[in-house]
Amino acid sequence: MKITLIGYMGAGKSSLGQALAQELHLPFFDLDSEIEKDTGYTITETIFNKGELFFRKLEREHLLKLLNRKEFVLSTGGGTPCYYDNIEEINRQSLSIYLKYGVKDLYERLEGEQSERPLIAHLEGPALREFIGKHLFERNLYYEKATQVINAKNQETNDILKTIKKLVK
Repeated sequence: MKITLIGYMGAGKSSLGQALAQELHLPFFDLDSEIEKDTGYTITETIFNKGELFFRKLEREHLLKLLNRKEFVLSTGGGTPCYYDNIEEINRQSLSIYLKYGVKDLYERLEGEQSERPLIAHLEGPALREFIGKHLFERNLYYEKATQVINAKNQETNDILKTIKKLVK
């Protein structure tokens, strides 16, 4: 079984992915963590030193390598499905699940966590909300191509896990 979680930053892809992998007895991979392990640099350092285009190429290489594995639960970066034909590859080789939240929910989930997220580290208040809204609007086209869309608003992790387990049976 191959499951790939996609969605905006702060959607809980990594924490949910770990829990899901444990429940289904599958290996778990976090795409950003795999890139960091391989390069020895954080995503922020890679983008800062080599540029976003270099990072997106590196991200694609790692994505394709992981998708070729026999089974997994994979959490992608928020932008992963939006570059190259990544969403098509994800859908072709795995069950993709979009963890969907609205702007207000993502803002509440991300507010106070900016220092851990380089893309929004310099934003707060209305500027953060506006950035999330604009970004989500641009990325939704790709996210909505997922095999399954789960409206995660107001759902606890266990509820989302139950929903996914029903989908994969």
